Amino acid sequence: MNRTTKQLIDAYGRRIDYLRISLTDKCNLRCRYCMPKEGIMPLRHEEVLTLEEIRRVAEVLTELGIRRIRVTGGEPLVRRNAMSLVQELTELPNRPEIVMTTNGVFLGEHLEALAKTGVRKINISLDTLRRETYRELTGEDALDRVKEALEKALSMGFEVKVNTVLIRGINDTEAEEIALLAKDGNVTVRFIELMPMGCAGGLTGVSGDALQQQLEARFGTSEPVVGNGEEGSGPARYVWFPGFCSPVGFIDPISHRFCRDCNRIRLTVDGHLKLCLFYPDGIDLREPLRNGCSDEELAEMIRGAILLKPKRHEFVRGEAEEEKSMVQIGG
Repeated sequence: MNRTTKQLIDAYGRRIDYLRISLTDKCNLRCRYCMPKEGIMPLRHEEVLTLEEIRRVAEVLTELGIRRIRVTGGEPLVRRNAMSLVQELTELPNRPEIVMTTNGVFLGEHLEALAKTGVRKINISLDTLRRETYRELTGEDALDRVKEALEKALSMGFEVKVNTVLIRGINDTEAEEIALLAKDGNVTVRFIELMPMGCAGGLTGVSGDALQQQLEARFGTSEPVVGNGEEGSGPARYVWFPGFCSPVGFIDPISHRFCRDCNRIRLTVDGHLKLCLFYPDGIDLREPLRNGCSDEELAEMIRGAILLKPKRHEFVRGEAEEEKSMVQIGG
């Protein structure tokens, strides 16, 4: 392929430069909004993209203009040799920024290896700071391990963000407690509105606006973060609260639909290029990969798919067309 970096532009003029890669549909936790309590039927081995196939798709995409890659799951650290893939992603010709999202349970034992890859940014999914609530939400008693991994990551110089989903009647009373992580330490806290899809359909989330008002009542009037270096890299809007060491972010796709600025696509663990969380459709890249397509042919398929990216999601209707749970798609 021509090594000159190009741009992926969809039918609505949006530049697509952010890729989320799901390494696995397996996870050691059973978070209420992400995976059914009984778990899911995992994909067969042959249905899952190999690490070599993932790397190849990623390289083609970076040559088409992807400049930021987030490695997710399931839980990415349960996939064997995940670190070797992360290393290869950091070495792609156009040097995209690589970020990992993890539940943090196994993070502590992988931090040294992750540091050696050159990755400096980690997002930890953490919905509660209370042990009993953590067990209720995830099905495991692993909160202490996550807290220890977070502290270790900070001590090693990683840039850490904590992602929190609040659910009415479960952990919605903890917003202020979790926000204090940003007040007293070098941790950016981001509150994410519940996505009403899959096993989350029967749960009720908290809107970003209501949450911001609650936090302002406790901590004082917030000021928007300007020039934080995150522009175009994701959907969060960030604010400073008085006396805080780090900003607080809100990702609110339901109450503040940000589709007009959407720059993201997803590569699922079974090789589908997913264009929008709401819609179940996308294009299958696994079969062309295994049928001997060239990089040029793969690039043409991707360019064509980008033109099919929907103008907006319809989560505001209160339900999703996509019936899979988040663990099967990649958060």
